[in-house]
Amino acid sequence: MRVREMSRLAHADVQSNGWVGKLLCDRLLSQENMNNNSNEGHQANMPEFIGFTGFRSRPILGGFCEGISRRDPSPVILVNGTYYVWYSRNTVAAHGYPATIWYATSPDGKEWTERHQALARGTQGDFDEHGVFTPSILQADGRYYLSYTAVPEPFYQGLGGQPHITKTAIGMAVAGSPDGPWKRCESNPVLTPGENPPEFDSLRVDDSCFVVRGKRYYMYYKGRQQGRTPAQTRMGLAIAESPEGPYHKHAANPVLDSGHEVCVWPHGPGIGALLSNAGPQGNSLQYSRDGIRFQKVADTEPPKAPGPYREDGFADGAGPGVSWGIAMQAHASWPYLIRFNCNLKAGS
Repeated sequence: MRVREMSRLAHADVQSNGWVGKLLCDRLLSQENMNNNSNEGHQANMPEFIGFTGFRSRPILGGFCEGISRRDPSPVILVNGTYYVWYSRNTVAAHGYPATIWYATSPDGKEWTERHQALARGTQGDFDEHGVFTPSILQADGRYYLSYTAVPEPFYQGLGGQPHITKTAIGMAVAGSPDGPWKRCESNPVLTPGENPPEFDSLRVDDSCFVVRGKRYYMYYKGRQQGRTPAQTRMGLAIAESPEGPYHKHAANPVLDSGHEVCVWPHGPGIGALLSNAGPQGNSLQYSRDGIRFQKVADTEPPKAPGPYREDGFADGAGPGVSWGIAMQAHASWPYLIRFNCNLKAGS
């Protein structure tokens, strides 16, 4: 299929029907250009991103709330007529490190009710003692897998004479219902930083997001090398035969050299990705036919930390794309959650 040319260069604030958002979509690259720029034509027959013009959003859960940080939502899932989303929540600081994981539900994806804590911090001496945050969700074989980023005690951010920066790890908990109770997996942590300082993820593994392909579980995650800044974050891939792992890092890592947050989904026969404003390909929409080699489709400014509604239900096979989700609105003191709408549906 041929990707539609769009010469919009639109950058307009939109306010209608309670929605407040920003549209930014420079252009969709033609299929001819993509094939010329791709290796061995691996992007051929890419399904269309039909009519994509950007994003619009509005607050949920009351929007800004003094003294409460709600941030970094998971993808949204639908179970028995109820939508679920998980997120980092704390009342200590705007950042997520001291957070625990909470969840909210909705009958229609628009009006949301905060429920309660889904996952607490780990016990003394555990890899997740200090904080659990940046959750993601995976449905498989009638069970629910809640992945999360964690930091231990003592926790250091490398500030004010602290000896070093504490490394992160990715953990997982499992439940028979999206309402819990959640039990930590015996295989925790399921992903840890690289052992050698030159590796792209030797300091941070964070922000996991899942796609099921060929009966295997693709965990995309962001990694950061020791001595690098958040603006130098890159994206990696680890693959497992079972939801609980073991996850093996792909030899082609990092699969993307940009983006500070991980947002991927099955798009037609391939995988779509939104990259935030970090790295040389920041603020872009990407596509990969094989899940490893990505190509830019459009320049765009995505919402922060987007968690798309996974209409595919984590099924193995072609995906329908994305039309809405939950994201984060950054704030100087206390970030909050928003719902975003977009048109990122997969063409035929």
